[in-house]
Amino acid sequence: MSYTKIIQELKTYSDKTRAKNALWFFKTGPGEYGEGDKFIGVTGPTLRQIAKKYKDVNLSVVQKLLDSPIHEYRQTAVLILVYKYEAITKEKKKTRFIAPQQEIYNLYIKNTSRVNNWDLVDISAPQVVGIYLFDRPKKKKILYTFARSKNLWKKRIAIISTFAFIRRNDFKDALAISKILLNDTHDLIHKAVGWMLREVGNRDLRIEEQFLKKYYKTMPRTMLRYAIEKFDEKKRKWYLDK
Repeated sequence: MSYTKIIQELKTYSDKTRAKNALWFFKTGPGEYGEGDKFIGVTGPTLRQIAKKYKDVNLSVVQKLLDSPIHEYRQTAVLILVYKYEAITKEKKKTRFIAPQQEIYNLYIKNTSRVNNWDLVDISAPQVVGIYLFDRPKKKKILYTFARSKNLWKKRIAIISTFAFIRRNDFKDALAISKILLNDTHDLIHKAVGWMLREVGNRDLRIEEQFLKKYYKTMPRTMLRYAIEKFDEKKRKWYLDK
């Protein structure tokens, strides 16, 4: 019943023009990274509202949403996982009961093939995968496995998940995974790595520049541009002209 209610509510906010525009924006054409994805045209803020409203649904409902070919259904699913995880983390302070967090994480990892566009990764990987792995160092190896895989979305999950570590001033894994991905050929990985390097620099510029001075001459140009985006003009020019 919950699944049906969620779908009905999502359809209420659908918009054909927005859905058509999304097909181009998320590169759904033949051979593009979002090939075959389908949209109904619901805005991000509305999806968040609906996901919060239904955050207490059973995980089987989330799985059903993840199995859908409709992008917004899958987006609602990952947002529900984010809000579930946040709620359980708050409750954990009182109960110390962590099994539900593991369930959420396991479901996410099981469904990485369904978290298959950059927006789905970016709104959920740090808040589910990153948070879960932060104080579980032995389990972090999965990020390195993902970073070395051939799957675009696993690689993006690997680097974007480290945002949770960066926010806690732990940069080691972000830098190590950035190094693994330096020679990746996909623009979405260049942007993601550059973004995470920039976030490291926002917290410790010295550490970011140590990394950049080793690799800026060989890293993809887009990656470098994202990494140095907040540098002053003189410093940006120095990196780009070398």
